[in-house]
Amino acid sequence: MGGANNLTRLEHPERIRVEMEKVEGAFEELRKIKELFARRGWFPATSGNLSVRMDVQEGEPDLIAITASGKDKTVHTPEDFLLVDREGKPAFPTRLKPSAETLVHTAIYQKIKDCRAIFHIHTVHNNLISEQCGDAGYVSFSGHEIIKALNIWEEGAVIRVPIVPNHASIPDLAQAVREVTDPRVPAVLIRNHGIYAWGDSIFAAKRHLEAFEFLFEYQVKLQLLNQ
Repeated sequence: MGGANNLTRLEHPERIRVEMEKVEGAFEELRKIKELFARRGWFPATSGNLSVRMDVQEGEPDLIAITASGKDKTVHTPEDFLLVDREGKPAFPTRLKPSAETLVHTAIYQKIKDCRAIFHIHTVHNNLISEQCGDAGYVSFSGHEIIKALNIWEEGAVIRVPIVPNHASIPDLAQAVREVTDPRVPAVLIRNHGIYAWGDSIFAAKRHLEAFEFLFEYQVKLQLLNQ
């Protein structure tokens, strides 16, 4: 956003306006999440991406703050994030490229109307679970206290996380994710790739992601103990 720090508003050629304070606030929230997840080793080899849907003026299209492509997420720079429109294209002139998987984010935002934040990470545990259960097309969990973190409170509740193939074509991947996205289950696994988790706030998306990663790690370690 270089050179924009003295502006109070940004203007898109199509007259989309965004308060600069809100943009900087969204970028700062993403920076905090990026730093936290990087410390946990959830962004190996520049992988993963984060986004937050921006509030804009009534009647104007949504804008999304998202991580830039190819950045080392263990360090901070002034060019870690940018704004894209609901089609995944940069909303303002920039030399930055949005994450290669931006279309997956926009597909989820379009499907889940109250979604405000989406986090995508690659971990060994979510890859192992996705491969083990990939042929079934889902992995299910029940009897875990931490399921309550997903706003599921029923006695003996079961949650089923869908798994889709890791399509090389990003439009195909985005469509596959869109088809299985369920408002009741705030995550989708991509086989041998990673997880997309979301929520109606940054806090909720973080809570959901942490709950799923706990469940994946538990399942992997339980299987090792039972061998």
